[in-house]
Amino acid sequence: MNKNNLAIKRALISVSNKEGIVDFAKGLHDLGVEIVSTGGTAKLLAEVGILVKDISSFTGFPEMMNGRVKTLHPKVHGGILGRRDQDAAVAAQNNIEWIDLVVCNLYPFAETIQKQNVYFDEIIENIDIGGPTMIRSAAKNMGWVTVVVDPGDYQPMIEELRSGGVSFATRKRLATKAFGHTAQYDTLIHTHLSSRAKQSEVEGSLAEQKGDSSPSVRNDDHFPDKLQLQFSRLYDLRYGENPHQRAAVYRDPAVKHSALLDAKILQGKQLSYNNLNDADGALSCLQEFTEPACVVVKHANPCGVAVAGDINTAFRSAYEADALAAFGGIIALNRPCTKEIAEYICTVFAEIVLAPNFTVDALALFAAKKNLRLLELGNIGTPTARLEIREVIGGLLVQDANVNEIVRKDLKCVTKKQPTDAEYADMLFGWKVLKHVKSNAIVLAKESVTAGIGPGQVSRVDSVYTALRKANTSPPVEGGDHTSGASGQRGSAEGAVLCSDAFFPFRDSIDIIAPAGITAIIQPGGSIKDQEVINACDEHDISMVFTGIRCFKH
Repeated sequence: MNKNNLAIKRALISVSNKEGIVDFAKGLHDLGVEIVSTGGTAKLLAEVGILVKDISSFTGFPEMMNGRVKTLHPKVHGGILGRRDQDAAVAAQNNIEWIDLVVCNLYPFAETIQKQNVYFDEIIENIDIGGPTMIRSAAKNMGWVTVVVDPGDYQPMIEELRSGGVSFATRKRLATKAFGHTAQYDTLIHTHLSSRAKQSEVEGSLAEQKGDSSPSVRNDDHFPDKLQLQFSRLYDLRYGENPHQRAAVYRDPAVKHSALLDAKILQGKQLSYNNLNDADGALSCLQEFTEPACVVVKHANPCGVAVAGDINTAFRSAYEADALAAFGGIIALNRPCTKEIAEYICTVFAEIVLAPNFTVDALALFAAKKNLRLLELGNIGTPTARLEIREVIGGLLVQDANVNEIVRKDLKCVTKKQPTDAEYADMLFGWKVLKHVKSNAIVLAKESVTAGIGPGQVSRVDSVYTALRKANTSPPVEGGDHTSGASGQRGSAEGAVLCSDAFFPFRDSIDIIAPAGITAIIQPGGSIKDQEVINACDEHDISMVFTGIRCFKH
């Protein structure tokens, strides 16, 4: 293995992402490097006056099959893979010239699969073959060849060449990056193709060959036998769940837009693991609503959610639903953050405010709170089908994300008393929130505002007690008496509906909520004691509906 610094006499440039390539090629040309190039790259460089040898001239063989075959040639791969101290004679016998630098990045497969209504044939044509082969050849022969796949390495490469040649340390570092580049590319292809139903692929391809204009159909209803994940590090985080833990956030290259990870951080301290985890929980809940809405999250659980006719009202209602818990929380808005909201937030303590954007007046007020993080989301998106992945010791748990939506016709009333239209509306609102509360979960909702949330208790009745206590306690924003109300005390729970993420195993919860003034219940049903619970509701004149589906979130 040659570990000396190396000059570069000949470079092969073939890139799909042409960012910075013209300036880099000019820098190489100024250093006397001969440039061999392919297709669109060669055309671009020639247009700006850079002397380029076309790949066909280099190999003596034409590009063919619409560019499918151009670099798959012994003169290319012999020139890259040849060991200068061992293979010089055979190279000379076969008129193979050395290639010292390979500059290559790959067909835009990730961008292609992100298109709407993309045809399967187009996806296949954006699987690069020659590029990965050249990259891997150059990376393997790092003793003699330098490979560059990242435009961020162009300028450092020029500077190193000007300083006397490319060091082995640099060649090894770039080769390692190159193998990562092709590994991520192949993993993306495998993951995407695994997610498509094989029969649909065949039928779609045949239909297209017959001239059918309908795009091929995606079917993501099965899991691949092998799950290969490749994510790119986006940035380091301030720390993990605790300050002694390091943390970073990684980006899925197959996802075109992430409202959270693509958000503009307008001000504030560096984000931590908990900040992003809580912000993700807030955004996921916020995506459930199209009307003006606000979600306040604390420790990965919603503590106040509201929808209203305007964003100012939604914010105030959500925050004051549990102002005590909202202290130091995450505030998420699906409309621009206004001056009125900013004035309110400046009187309390919040970690992060997320919004599609912020008014000029709001930003001016927030400027005085330099540690407050402001995340400008742009388009916040909607719930989308995806896989949720959680690490366990020795492996992963994988499931479909819970993007199921229930509507009024899905609800089955099982009690003598029928819910009112207003109660149905609050049930559906509360169910959307409930999906994002850690189980066992209870949500009390009234007039499209959460009145009390009981998250993550080890028994359902404990969650009921917590939700009632939250509903019947109305602490001021700052200071005041924060003592809890007793079970059965009438407060903001009166007239509310109760939402439960799973069935009630006993009637005890019904007996507890009745004195508090709860008027209706939405729950999945399915307990062997459903009838006992229904009877309890009838006794207390409470209406109850079954969804037939639960919404646990662990």
